[in-house]
Amino acid sequence: MYAASPRAVTPERAAELARRLPPFVTPVLLFVNAPADEVIAASAKVPGSILQFHGDETPEACWLASGKGQRPYLAAARIPLGDGAASFNLVKYALDHSRAQAILLDAHVEGFGGGGKTFNWSLLPTSVASHLVLSGGLTPANVTDGILQLRPRCLTLAVDVSSGVEADAPGGGTLKGIKDADKIHRFIAAARAADAATARIF
Repeated sequence: MYAASPRAVTPERAAELARRLPPFVTPVLLFVNAPADEVIAASAKVPGSILQFHGDETPEACWLASGKGQRPYLAAARIPLGDGAASFNLVKYALDHSRAQAILLDAHVEGFGGGGKTFNWSLLPTSVASHLVLSGGLTPANVTDGILQLRPRCLTLAVDVSSGVEADAPGGGTLKGIKDADKIHRFIAAARAADAATARIF
């Protein structure tokens, strides 16, 4: 729902895509600093969706835009790259956004998301009393490491991928918004293997 993104779709297009989803698959509508009335209007077109706030929204702004909790939502924590990850107070952020269903972790890049960059996972706190979603630069090659590092640090862990499974563009880079089926299958296989490994740890 973020117009500046190369992957942006209109609320009408989002509703059309959501109608194609099989049962038990939940659409997520991503917003960046959108007014509450815009969020509420867009989410009304996609019943059953979850909201993702990926800008500089305050906890109160997220709460109001969710219809004061009528719609579940994720709050994105933008983690600095390099050693800067150690300075991000994820415990406080999760506490401030305690009404969120989960905290999504993404690399802090210019703009809002979609940069395909990873932050230093090892510098995050060892214990966060929240459900986390790992995002930012995940690929079939590194998702296993991300899960193994972060799963023991939180209540539950999910993963979020976009650029890491996009089709290769001629001349380098990827085709924004165009997914590669083989990369998706490899990503899922790697995530499942890591999930099985962490299950044995617990």
